[in-house]
Amino acid sequence: MIPRMAKIALVAGVALLYSLIVFGNLADPGANYQFVRHVLRMDTTFPGNHSMWRAIAAPWVHVAFYGAILAWELANAVLLWWGAARMLRAPRAPAAGFRAAIRFTQGALAFSLMLWLVAFLAVGGEWFLMWQSPTWNGQQAAARNFLVAGIVMLLIGQREEDEPA
Repeated sequence: MIPRMAKIALVAGVALLYSLIVFGNLADPGANYQFVRHVLRMDTTFPGNHSMWRAIAAPWVHVAFYGAILAWELANAVLLWWGAARMLRAPRAPAAGFRAAIRFTQGALAFSLMLWLVAFLAVGGEWFLMWQSPTWNGQQAAARNFLVAGIVMLLIGQREEDEPA
């Protein structure tokens, strides 16, 4: 029972993390929007950068990117809370019942991993060269969030001692 409760607590912890991320983005949209705007404009990358042709100056694109990221984070929070609730309803269920709740939650965590991998590390970090910015570089935070979600996904996927392989 303790391993199942630990799995539920970890998922709820990630759901809480996403809830706080969404809250932060809604409570201070100016700062977080500025982050997206500067990354897309590439205005703090290395001087003489030959990849500036990738920069996007259109404000409507900045708003669209910011909105998409916020929507993705909100969807992650909702899916993870739902996954934690599904797992919480089945702590004493047979292994197959608890495993079904875990599979849903693993899908939610994979959706989370894609946010940090695709939006932040690949698109922001590599395409828009966010790594070059001393001010608007979110790669450490993205990597941290990717690792948290990934580790929780691996931990909840561990089979229980009495569960058949």
